[in-house]
Amino acid sequence: MKGKDLVNIGIFSAIYFVIVFIVAMMGTIPIFLPMLAVIVPILGGIPFMLFLTRVNKFGMIWIMSVIMGALMLLTGMSWQPLVVSVVTGLLAELVYKSGNYKSAAKAVLTNGVFSLWIGGNYLPLFFAAEKYWASRQNFGQDYIDAVNKLMPTWMCPVLFAAAFICGVIGGLLGRKLMKKHFVKAGIA
Repeated sequence: MKGKDLVNIGIFSAIYFVIVFIVAMMGTIPIFLPMLAVIVPILGGIPFMLFLTRVNKFGMIWIMSVIMGALMLLTGMSWQPLVVSVVTGLLAELVYKSGNYKSAAKAVLTNGVFSLWIGGNYLPLFFAAEKYWASRQNFGQDYIDAVNKLMPTWMCPVLFAAAFICGVIGGLLGRKLMKKHFVKAGIA
């Protein structure tokens, strides 16, 4: 990888994280917490698809995914998003590489797979709820009760599926909005 590749990873990771941060602020309203698995992949698909027009080396997508997981850890989430992002980033990398970094269909699918990282943020709610809520008592018991009611354990795979499906939708939206960049990069 060259310096230009690392700069692209940094710039697009920052743009993507701003989207994550803004959407996460809506999570202070209980109903929007599960909606993060829908909104982030759709909105994040736009800059991510533009990022893919600059990806032509193995590891770029994986590094961006790991950065997302690390940022979640640094902003107070647990370690699970980092572990999930390591795995889903590698899978997304392999999907895009399988299209020789030139397939528009693989680019859209790559966004769906990449978007799975966001599901890692929910894992503590399902598998370590007491510990998770113990560090978030400032939200208040009404908020905690509302979120627990909205997110029973069966919602865990639903949120991962929603992230993937909405990632594909976000990829299609991003591709449509960035069509001229895809043509220029030889991907369209």
